[in-house]
Amino acid sequence: MSGNQQATITDEQWKQARTIWDYHQMRHELRHCDVAVGLGSHDLGVARAAAELYRAGWFPMLVFSGATSSTTAERFPRGEAVHFREHALELGVPDEAILLEPNATNTGENITLSREVLAQAGIRPESVMLISKPYMERRSYATTRKVWPEVEVVCASDALELDDYVRSIGDPKLVIDMLVGDLQRVIEYPNLGYAIEQPVPGDVHDAYQSLLRAGFDSRLFIS
Repeated sequence: MSGNQQATITDEQWKQARTIWDYHQMRHELRHCDVAVGLGSHDLGVARAAAELYRAGWFPMLVFSGATSSTTAERFPRGEAVHFREHALELGVPDEAILLEPNATNTGENITLSREVLAQAGIRPESVMLISKPYMERRSYATTRKVWPEVEVVCASDALELDDYVRSIGDPKLVIDMLVGDLQRVIEYPNLGYAIEQPVPGDVHDAYQSLLRAGFDSRLFIS
């Protein structure tokens, strides 16, 4: 990160960001699942994590889901799922272990369309491992419990601490904006019928409000 970027974020704001980062991660104990779903995004680390988890034997079949968005069209012009699949193949996941869902444009569609792709392949899982960005675990969990309540859910992501993730993205403010934006979705989506409600501890809510007031708001869906 550049010195200028670092200088705009105070120690207290980093502390608040870590509070939210820790909240977003479900810290589920890994266990064998019938399938996994790799949720499309800007973060190729999802594909890397999926490949590592597949090689470790945690699931036999993997769906990569995702079209493109304004933030991923340049990096993944052929679609998030397509690029994730290619990266997983490079990392040793066999082609026959990957299904592709190239149309989803939001997390709810990631789940519902992946379920349809699996059903078309004759697979009706009882357990699903959701592989996402580290700060998206809680939102993906809450979404899946809403739209696919009959399956057991295990959340997983690239094993990175916040500082490591910031270095991988290269833009500290953007990362904090994304943490804040995902927390807004965790809070607001249940009211819109998109997800189940998640308890938000007081320190997490306070950190969220403080960072909003400080202008970390570029990734909000409601301004």
